[in-house]
Amino acid sequence: MLRDKKKVKMLYLLPIGEVEPYVLKHLITALSRTFSLPCASLRAVGIPSEAYHTRRRQYNSEVILHHLQNYRPSKAEKLLGITEVDLYVSPLNFVFGQADLPGGVALISLCRLHQEYYGLPSDKALFLLRTTKEAVHELGHTYGLRHCLNPKCVMHFSNSLRDTDIKSESFCKRCQRELEDNLQRLRSPKK
Repeated sequence: MLRDKKKVKMLYLLPIGEVEPYVLKHLITALSRTFSLPCASLRAVGIPSEAYHTRRRQYNSEVILHHLQNYRPSKAEKLLGITEVDLYVSPLNFVFGQADLPGGVALISLCRLHQEYYGLPSDKALFLLRTTKEAVHELGHTYGLRHCLNPKCVMHFSNSLRDTDIKSESFCKRCQRELEDNLQRLRSPKK
């Protein structure tokens, strides 16, 4: 059965500032598979200057998340902003990302996912794995999932990079069931 093109929703990636094309290509494949949704990248936008905190030398993720609403296409089921800048939200020192819970937009920072940030040699495979985990995690929030107590579940809270490295890029059985239920409600035709 062919789906009505007007009703097909998509997952969009929005680079905020410069993001390497290979990262976007990788995420398009990984997220489309995870959420069973077509995925595409939009043209990059600038980083909102009002998000920058001079003393911290970081960007407030809440400010950027708010701006993302302005770029969400009408046919977007979800929009994921991706940036290389270091993010924070009070009272935390930094965040790997943030999302509306539940909502239509999420944001991840690649800054602290690079080995080079910690003075270590580059590891592209590890970086892409971390990126996928954080993207799936934040998008999971937009589908109504909360943090999971299972340290191997992608929805486990990452307080440090070690937490990100321990968890998998998949949902535990409980979170997967909840995601499937939420997706079914979201995607079923309205009567």
